[in-house]
Amino acid sequence: MSLDAYLVEARTQEIVPRRERPIEQEKLSLQFKTEDATEFSEAFLVSSSYDGESKTALLKFYEPVSHKVLSLHDRSGHQPYCFSDLSTEELSGIGQLISHPGLDRFEKITKYDLLRDTPAQFTKIVAKDPLAIGGRPSGCIRDIIPQNSKGKIWEADIPYRDCYIYDEQLALGMPYQLSDGKLSPKPYKLMQQEEEAISKIFENESQELKDHADRWIPLLQSPTTELRRVALDIEVATEIPTRLPDANEAKQQVLCVSLLGSDGTRRVLLLERPGVEFGDVRLPQGVSIERYEDEVRLFIEIFKALLDYPFVITFNGDNFDLRYIFHRAENYLGFSRAQIPIELGKESATLKYGVHIDLYKFFFNRSIQIYAFGQRYKENTLDSVGEALIGVQKLKMDNLLKASYSELAAYCYRDAQITLELTRFDDSLVMRLITILSRIARMPFEDTSRQGVSRWIRSLVYSEHRRIGAIIPRSEDILATKGVTATEAIIKGKKYKGAIVVQPKPGVYFNVSVLDFASLYPSIIKKHNLSYETILCPHQECRSNIVPDTPHWVCTKKRGLSSLIIGSLRDLRVKWYKSKAKDKTLLHVTRSWYNVVNQALKVILNASYGVFGSEIFSLYCPPVAEATTAIGRYAITETIKEAERLGIEVVYGDTDSIFLRSPRPDQIERLTEWTAKQLGMELDVDKLYRYAALSSRKKNYLGVFPDGSVDIKGLTGKKRNTPEFLKKAFEDMVKTLSGVQTEEDFGRARQRIREIVRTCYVKLKNKEYTLEDLAFNVMLGKSPDRYTKTTPQHLKAATQLSSAGLEVVEGDLISYVKVYGSPGVKPLQLASINEVDTDKYMDYVESTFDQVLDALGLEFNEILGIVRLESFFGITVPTRKPVEREFEEEEEVEETG
Repeated sequence: MSLDAYLVEARTQEIVPRRERPIEQEKLSLQFKTEDATEFSEAFLVSSSYDGESKTALLKFYEPVSHKVLSLHDRSGHQPYCFSDLSTEELSGIGQLISHPGLDRFEKITKYDLLRDTPAQFTKIVAKDPLAIGGRPSGCIRDIIPQNSKGKIWEADIPYRDCYIYDEQLALGMPYQLSDGKLSPKPYKLMQQEEEAISKIFENESQELKDHADRWIPLLQSPTTELRRVALDIEVATEIPTRLPDANEAKQQVLCVSLLGSDGTRRVLLLERPGVEFGDVRLPQGVSIERYEDEVRLFIEIFKALLDYPFVITFNGDNFDLRYIFHRAENYLGFSRAQIPIELGKESATLKYGVHIDLYKFFFNRSIQIYAFGQRYKENTLDSVGEALIGVQKLKMDNLLKASYSELAAYCYRDAQITLELTRFDDSLVMRLITILSRIARMPFEDTSRQGVSRWIRSLVYSEHRRIGAIIPRSEDILATKGVTATEAIIKGKKYKGAIVVQPKPGVYFNVSVLDFASLYPSIIKKHNLSYETILCPHQECRSNIVPDTPHWVCTKKRGLSSLIIGSLRDLRVKWYKSKAKDKTLLHVTRSWYNVVNQALKVILNASYGVFGSEIFSLYCPPVAEATTAIGRYAITETIKEAERLGIEVVYGDTDSIFLRSPRPDQIERLTEWTAKQLGMELDVDKLYRYAALSSRKKNYLGVFPDGSVDIKGLTGKKRNTPEFLKKAFEDMVKTLSGVQTEEDFGRARQRIREIVRTCYVKLKNKEYTLEDLAFNVMLGKSPDRYTKTTPQHLKAATQLSSAGLEVVEGDLISYVKVYGSPGVKPLQLASINEVDTDKYMDYVESTFDQVLDALGLEFNEILGIVRLESFFGITVPTRKPVEREFEEEEEVEETG
């Protein structure tokens, strides 16, 4: 959206007159005290925490009629606890434990040990508060037992808010009712037609799988409600636009605050400063501009909003907006903590009244970026995400301190506008995604929106352990029982052999059908009963059930917990939600909800295998991941063999998909029937390309759909750190290729691509590109002194900036160019065009285009008019230094940051 379009028919509102009470009286009105609800007919559970004052669990509900948050403390007497394999007598002999002020009592209890497939005796250690179990720097119960005995301790690292949810089997995001002091789920009943259709999906499945599906249905089918929310954005006095002021010090004044509500509220609060002109930038009709003579009154208005709205939405509010407001209020403006409605954690900022959602962390989640939004945004910035998802970008601002009031107001308003609209587009997709993911993961909204998919899956599996009365295993016990991997990884740094990638046949192929297995790895986990307790199970009779290409066996006596959870979710997605999301006979609102559930399940399922191969996952079990990829390799290899037996040419294959050249409908039908019968997995047509251009490199191809849209996989020109001149050239090439309709069109397309490459060469040699065109832009992911193992290119440039007297801190965007001499790079601020090493940039040009030229039958050197010497003398012209790895390294640095 252009600035002109944004400001059309807009007008600036006059200052809003206010009746102001004395400041201290205003401050006292901000002190918030939680009061329990007495009754409600329907309210959605959104949060769980521990109230240190009452020493009980505290639940927050969103009531959709009043649009308020209702609170409810635990009334059951639930207490924090952990388990030990020592008897009560043995534990009583540990003096440091018995004298611990947080210890309440011991209880004997039987839990099921899934690892050993047997009941086991444990002692439940009950504490008076969560910090007594764990959380303090020292002196916690979970630290005392390993130090004082041979015993072990279980489940001491589970946050109390989660422990309470698991034990009470609460479903976050679901509606509840409170009557006569009793909390109960709001009943949900499927329509008869839906019930019959879903029952048919599972008619041939085991009763265990059916039971799991039955428990999922209310969570996935029950509708959500619109959540009243406000987007908050602040602007702080700073002369360096690319640098955020330190939120923990909060020394500078807050100049402007925007509050945009889903209820239509649109407020911009400005701090009065001497000598600042109002300006002539106009804001949209209905925006209220309020000017405050002092910062304290401005903050009072912020706090009133935080105590009014049940949901507060920010973009990086954990690290900046709310953190800055908290420290500024406490350290400089005289507010007491009782008067600040914000509570700070080490990495988060929560609210005393409502729920804070930080969209920065939500969109930073790679699973959300890839599976929910198809990698439509390349960088996790408000500008990039806003442009990609809602078509709105930030306004440009060189210096906040030099801006007029109206310029500053427009700039701040736009940021809040983007933030709010990111939760409103596509029928409030983001808020509904957070809701459904919270239901699946059994997690509070705050945690779901901040944590990664491995935490979601961990929480889900932990909850199931508690439901069935099983002890949650320690990660070291899983590794000790299950051992390590048996296959050798092909990719350096991996622990086991991964997916198979078939060597592509370079060239351009028309009428390409891409077939893929529907949720391949989740399908394998379901069909082959893979779970941490079933792989290498303790039963002698199961040892003959060997996983292909490994020495591992899988249990045949009992169904694994992960197999049941992932299998039931997989079947619901593939056989119900995926198709319903595309069913145009349904009402839009119904189809939209099915799409949300489908996307949420896709995010969860696509990570369900990988977590078991990740050391940070608490149920880390490498043989499960290894077995999954081994079966996947077997499935794709056998499918390719069958395709060739059917006379279909396979031009490429990758992990769960195969690229078929001009297959007949009957051939596809026979192939999908074979996979269903022989492998027990569904193979479907995923994509139809007008044509596909395959390079000789794996995972590098370009496909053009019938409508001309282009699907790019792994090509350098699409990388986020590619210099601007190369991005534009690459986009020009892609546009040219998208227009190709027939094989005859390739003559003209090849000629146009030759011209694009030649233009890059000529403009580089003639120094016609600007430094900005040639710049690499990489954010400094950590402070310069914390880079100890490597010295990446952008750090070398940052070091030069420091030497020139310019301050460089974590979070700064470093722009640099490639230059002659050591160290080979120079920051944009210090470089001149004459220093640019054009040969290095030609390496990038070659690397970028060569991947596609290879598929088009073109060669980089020939395009530049370089005569191949070997044609005359039998001498090979040295090829340019490949630079793909350098691109990857730079991108990796940014990801780490």
